Amino acid sequence: MAKLITEEQLAAERGFIIKLKEENMRYAAQNGRPRLALTETYGCQQNENDTERIRGMLFEAGFEFTDDAKIADVVIYNTCAVRENAEQKVFGRLGILKHIKEERRDMIIAVCGCMVQQEHITEKIKSVHEHVDLVFGTHALYKMPELLYKAMHQKKTVVDIEPSDGAIAEDIPILRDDSKKAWVSVMYGCNNFCSYCIVPYVRGRERSRTPEAVLNEVKELVKNGCTEIALLGQNVNSYGKDLDIDIDFADLMRMVNEIEGVERIRFMTSHPKDLSDKLIQTIAECDKVCKQLHLPFQAGSDNILKQMNRKYTKAEYLEKIEKAKKAIPNLSLSTDVIVGFPTETNEDFEETLDVLRQVEFDNIFSFIYSRREGTPAAKLDFVLSEEEIHSNFNRLLEVQNEISKRKNEEYVGRIERVLVDGVSKNDESTLSGRCDSSKIVNFKGDKSLIGKYIDVKITEAHTWSLNGETV
Repeated sequence: MAKLITEEQLAAERGFIIKLKEENMRYAAQNGRPRLALTETYGCQQNENDTERIRGMLFEAGFEFTDDAKIADVVIYNTCAVRENAEQKVFGRLGILKHIKEERRDMIIAVCGCMVQQEHITEKIKSVHEHVDLVFGTHALYKMPELLYKAMHQKKTVVDIEPSDGAIAEDIPILRDDSKKAWVSVMYGCNNFCSYCIVPYVRGRERSRTPEAVLNEVKELVKNGCTEIALLGQNVNSYGKDLDIDIDFADLMRMVNEIEGVERIRFMTSHPKDLSDKLIQTIAECDKVCKQLHLPFQAGSDNILKQMNRKYTKAEYLEKIEKAKKAIPNLSLSTDVIVGFPTETNEDFEETLDVLRQVEFDNIFSFIYSRREGTPAAKLDFVLSEEEIHSNFNRLLEVQNEISKRKNEEYVGRIERVLVDGVSKNDESTLSGRCDSSKIVNFKGDKSLIGKYIDVKITEAHTWSLNGETV
């Protein structure tokens, strides 16, 4: 069982929160305004959840928030290491902040998360971006108050990128923007070591939270009005393997399903090799669990899957999909796909397209392979040219866009229960929300409906969304 950060360690951090709050109160009294913090998140839902904890600690320390870096007193970038473009965005942001900090010397700039857990990245920040005051990795999140306090009082860059000792920090303050929907982490880390992926190196080995910790967090959320819970982990299907009790993710999901006040349960992400018949049956039988499954297949070629160290074959993946479809009527399926793995040939890529056509996913998250320093795949030579890889990527999108549009057209005429998220990004007179299968549904309605579940009849289908009218 994963050990916990001790009460003494957490108490020490609460002490630094109090110190920061006292300083912020003095600052506000002297300057006529509170200190302002800006947080920006790159990458996955786990990072989003981590940022909520960072914001929770900042809020308790007396900071208020802004989206404008020009007036922020503290800027924290929570970073991603999965693809190079996310790293380049962060470096671009740091370049902009350098000029802002020249005018505002007291500004604190922090970079945290997966990207800086890589030592070569942290060394680059220290040498190229000397205006950065604080760098801390994924395992130092709970120490943010102490590290921030030190950064505000020291003239040199404060760095904490120590590797994980396997401990989990519970009871960290959390500040969520959405009162109706919440991410709840059930585990951290990954043991799979796919050859292209940096996550196990920056997030550490798998550590499961206890069922009690997860259930208590869900109950507290429900008490505060939250109705949709998304259970989160790098590979939720491995949940419980490190616990001293005989419990797995399917068992945990049934427990959450029993909590009064929970309306919807989602989860991600699942690894195909660990998707069990028991979990499929649990999705089918639990009335609050959305009939939706995100199951990344990454590539269709057995040769590429083997070199990716995915530990399943194309046939095994398709067999699991078929089981899920038979057990769960109207199951919505999504996946992740990588195009251009170094040794992928055009023939290998055709196998990927074949999986799309056989499964007919509702939607996919597709990416061109990004070389990650320190992973086995980074040593491989490319078979295809950059031009060929981009051509294949465009073909993938063409095939999937046609499938997605066709799958969405099946919804026309149906009545879907929608949790209204807010006003549509494209039209202020239109509301937007998600149905059980997580499809975006746009419809006309009063803003008083935001945060409520309503029935919407689907009238029109687009590739990425649905239009409807209230019933």
